[in-house]
Amino acid sequence: MAELIPYPFAALIERMFSELETAESIFDLPRKSFFLGKEGRDYSVPFHDKRAPTPLGPASGPQTQMAQNLVLSWLSGCRILELKTVQILDELEIPRPCIDMETIGFNVEWSQELKLEQSLHEYVKGAMLIEILKASGKLNIAPGFGEVIYDMSVGYDLKGIQTERVQDYIMGMKDASAVVEHFRKQIPERFRQFRDLDFPTRLSNSLTLSTFHGCPPDEIEKIIDFLLREHSLNCIIKLNPTLLGEERVRELLQDMMGYQEVNVPSKAFETDTSWEQAQGFVQRLGETADRLGLGFGVKFSNTLIVENHRSFFPESEKEMYLSGPPLHVLATNLVDRFRMRFGDRYPISFSAGIDRKNFADAVAIGLTPITSCSDLLKAGGYGRASTYFRELDSRMDRLGVNSIPDYIIKSYGNAEQALSECGMDEGDSCLDACREALQSGSSLRDTAGPDLYANWLSCAKLLNTHTYAGQVTGDERYAFLKNSKAPTKVGSMLELFDCLTCDKCIPVCPNDANFMLSIPPEQIAVKTFTLNDGNWSMEETGKLNLEKKHQIANFADFCNECGNCDIFCPENGGPYALKPRFFGSRESFQEFSDHEGFFIERHSGGDTVLARFQESEYESTLQNGQVYFRGPGFNIQFDADNPEQTISGEAEASVNLTRYEIMEKIRWGILESGHVNYVSVVAQNQN
Repeated sequence: MAELIPYPFAALIERMFSELETAESIFDLPRKSFFLGKEGRDYSVPFHDKRAPTPLGPASGPQTQMAQNLVLSWLSGCRILELKTVQILDELEIPRPCIDMETIGFNVEWSQELKLEQSLHEYVKGAMLIEILKASGKLNIAPGFGEVIYDMSVGYDLKGIQTERVQDYIMGMKDASAVVEHFRKQIPERFRQFRDLDFPTRLSNSLTLSTFHGCPPDEIEKIIDFLLREHSLNCIIKLNPTLLGEERVRELLQDMMGYQEVNVPSKAFETDTSWEQAQGFVQRLGETADRLGLGFGVKFSNTLIVENHRSFFPESEKEMYLSGPPLHVLATNLVDRFRMRFGDRYPISFSAGIDRKNFADAVAIGLTPITSCSDLLKAGGYGRASTYFRELDSRMDRLGVNSIPDYIIKSYGNAEQALSECGMDEGDSCLDACREALQSGSSLRDTAGPDLYANWLSCAKLLNTHTYAGQVTGDERYAFLKNSKAPTKVGSMLELFDCLTCDKCIPVCPNDANFMLSIPPEQIAVKTFTLNDGNWSMEETGKLNLEKKHQIANFADFCNECGNCDIFCPENGGPYALKPRFFGSRESFQEFSDHEGFFIERHSGGDTVLARFQESEYESTLQNGQVYFRGPGFNIQFDADNPEQTISGEAEASVNLTRYEIMEKIRWGILESGHVNYVSVVAQNQN
């Protein structure tokens, strides 16, 4: 449908708790994939003027724009949530498909897919849902691990940011009181105990600026200066990998990693900010932030603009944006270069090919937040994030540390060298005590004292960065040969029912639009009725076979037709395009009349299913055992258990009940199976 439609807040709450109770999952994320902290382990890090329970977060992208996105991120261990970038142009026509994660990562997506006002509402809803979950007592959250920080993101130029609507969005994120009260009233009666919660109203006091590729450096500086002075926001600038320069980018990307088919247009280096220009505005903006008592940092990195050499995206798209493993190498080299120039003066946010194998390395070099996007769009989806902590835990255990600062100091064997670079005299007793603490496992912070410990930590970050940049640049797992194998395809074509039911398409959807539909396996006789001279005759004209234990379906209101589920589906055609598509309202069913699909509701007059097959519309209502079924050229009714003996009504020609049988099985799967999903919750709460 390529247009996102927000889900009712009350229904989100109903869905969340009903699913947790019946299926031990929330928004299709199983409880086993939750990461809610570890007793006695401190993963916390500073972020501007706050402290986050972990440095992990989702990167601003397709998986951070709706309320359920925020909840899923939080459940998987993310605690600094970078929200989807918004801009004044919020009615763009985005090419479809727009996400290609077949090997590394490419996209042609641009900005948010909701209106500005909708984005604010979604973020408030998501934050409120998290607070409700925290207060519910249904999750085993480690002490202090429930807190979360929201980092807004805006673009793309100063003129757009200064418009009234974008300013209203920023002010709404700083004071969401009115929106909170609006949604507080929508909390269902059976959850009334949550109506009096102290929901956060200052949703964010930080902002990451995401400018367009080729944005003039003076424009970037003016935007941040405006946000610092006019809004008193802690700010981060997202910078482009082209800062490395054309020669170095091509050397790393093509010569060393082997991505010969990936070509960065030369104009990107001509129009993007240069390294010299970036040094200048970082220095100036940092000084401004210091004077204002605000935080300021940088983010590495934005995606890399490249020529479109693949057939997945529409032919109209001449350029696309690279992410994933090769971007990790480019961005890490940028971090190293930046720190060689500025030391540890400015905090660095990071987004480039983060996964479970390198998350611990990003922590070890002192990056905050460490955000992921491409990896969360692969098999397992949000559940992949919770696995990041396994490797981190393993390394912290090996080093005998229990906090992130101690872990940074002891990583890569650089602790003693970092200590020696703190400027202390060799004979200083404190120096000897710190060395002893390294060997004995005593508290490094207590031994060193706050000032020396802070200096020691900074020196370790710089050394670790240089060490890791050297390691990752030659690491073959980021090279083309290790990232050229596409997900397996079996050659068969998807159909409405019965596929391999591997369920891979469910977690890879950025917005949780694909879901499981419970319909028991069954062989159904297809009956055709003919009206002649007022009399009905019937014959069996085939069989409808349902062989699988469950089916795959799609919730149209959350599907932006990005194509990511098609990438990972072993069969051809795309689940989002060929599997049963459900609309959340009659209005959306009618508005998107060029899409096949279903709308289901339960009301006082019975259960009604609207369906569209090949541009023809059908309606079936089940009431007290009677079926009322109409479509092109017919309007009939019959007893659900005995249609051949009870059929009546009008028909211009023979009526084949195949589509009725499909609609009835779908009705049962949504309303009677007991499986909780977005469609079932809305369908049963229409009135």
